[in-house]
Amino acid sequence: MKTVRVTAAVICRDGRVFATARGYGDYKGGWEFPGGKIEPGETPQQALRREIREELDTDILVGDLIDTVEYDYPTFHLSMDCFWCTIREGNLTLREAEAARWLTAENLDSVDWLPADRSLIEKIRSGMR
Repeated sequence: MKTVRVTAAVICRDGRVFATARGYGDYKGGWEFPGGKIEPGETPQQALRREIREELDTDILVGDLIDTVEYDYPTFHLSMDCFWCTIREGNLTLREAEAARWLTAENLDSVDWLPADRSLIEKIRSGMR
């Protein structure tokens, strides 16, 4: 099975985290933490800054690694490095996602997370407290 390496940003502000709903593909409408594929020669942190600039027109500061999620989707294996992030500059303009929400620790379960992202929710909830 093919492995896809990606990186994801858990962008925090005022005690909330930013989540987006996919605007395309097999998992359209599913909620996730924004990010994307790691290109050859990039570190996960470099890929994350590039992806957030491309998808959300925002420059972020990449902080500590929360976890690396390993998840088997039907047609590929996902390896996803997830980092705590903050906004350096920009307004999180949606270029690819169909929707976005700021979620508190209490309402993290209010969206339908994609399976790989769902596995992070408890770690994120405890990290927000």
